[in-house]
Amino acid sequence: MRIRLDPERCTGHERCYSLTPEIFDEDERGRCVVVVADVPAEQREAAERGVEACPEQALSIEAIAETGA
Repeated sequence: MRIRLDPERCTGHERCYSLTPEIFDEDERGRCVVVVADVPAEQREAAERGVEACPEQALSIEAIAETGA
């Protein structure tokens, strides 16, 4: 899965990076920065929790195709 951020919608409520600092951080204005855009399976629940906490819906989840070697 991949996380998308719409920076125009983010107003800096701090919910995403307060709940899941391993996935999200803040910039100098207190707005969201996605630290891990392509989320590994073991961090999926944490990422979903952060995305769901955003009151502006500035974050979304996009499915990505798994590649096999």
